[in-house]
Amino acid sequence: MSLVLRIGTRRSELALWQAEYVKRTLETLNPGLECRLVKIVTKGDKMRNVPLAAIGGKGLFIKEIEEALSRGEIDVAVHSLKDVPSELPPGLCLAALPPREDPRDALLAKEPHAALETLRSGARIGTSSLRRAVQLKRLRADFEIVPVRGNVGTRIKRLDAGELDALVLAYAGVKRLGQTSRISQILDPEICLPAVGQGALALEARQDDRTVQSLLEPLDDRATAISVGAERAFLYGLGGGCQVPIAGLGRLSGDTLRLSGLVASLDGQDYIRREIEGPAASAAELGSRLAREILSAGGEAILSVFYEKK
Repeated sequence: MSLVLRIGTRRSELALWQAEYVKRTLETLNPGLECRLVKIVTKGDKMRNVPLAAIGGKGLFIKEIEEALSRGEIDVAVHSLKDVPSELPPGLCLAALPPREDPRDALLAKEPHAALETLRSGARIGTSSLRRAVQLKRLRADFEIVPVRGNVGTRIKRLDAGELDALVLAYAGVKRLGQTSRISQILDPEICLPAVGQGALALEARQDDRTVQSLLEPLDDRATAISVGAERAFLYGLGGGCQVPIAGLGRLSGDTLRLSGLVASLDGQDYIRREIEGPAASAAELGSRLAREILSAGGEAILSVFYEKK
């Protein structure tokens, strides 16, 4: 008798690509397993015309999916890890973190082969991310940052229509949707540090469901778990901020982990970036230590402004 696994996912093109990837991988590894996608609309999806920073709250793109998982309506949830808050609801766990795609950001420009440094003065750059906006303005104060939401295709249409000079998107999403030919520059983390968990997928399950956890275990990637484990410990140490200019990236080299993190004010005037290095086996402690360093260097004052608004 075949086993049926219900996979919860958002309805966006990228989310469906990710869920299909998990479905295909699981069915290949487990002959006789049938995976069914359950498409769920989240709060973030319903409020497409509202800037993310204005919506606020944690888990904008996953809460309804997690609720379905807790109720037993689905067996596993597939998320973009960067959408997953540093604290999970009681009874749920991250059962697997598949191999991470390139975590960097990418520039898609109207002018082919353009780079951030060569865009015209006053160029209109589309992004929905406060993190990207702050770093872009720090590089070029003349940029006009234009809030854009919607899927990758919708954003590219706005670029092609001449509403924007360029877009900054996660490279991973652009690649997964087969749009890498539109990329004019991959942004070095020294220019634009990625979001915590960017490029990684999270497979969430119920803590007491050992059957599902054992099915997902082969998809778990050690290097990914170490890097994003440090990043998420860093985020947790900062208070797990949502829609705050926070960035973090762990880079693994052998048994050594290098972790970069930043916290900034909305105008970019207060900008704290630090980097530490240590043993990969102490990834979580490295993340916590980096958070403490940034908080004591002025990050606490920066973040208090955001958290007071919540």
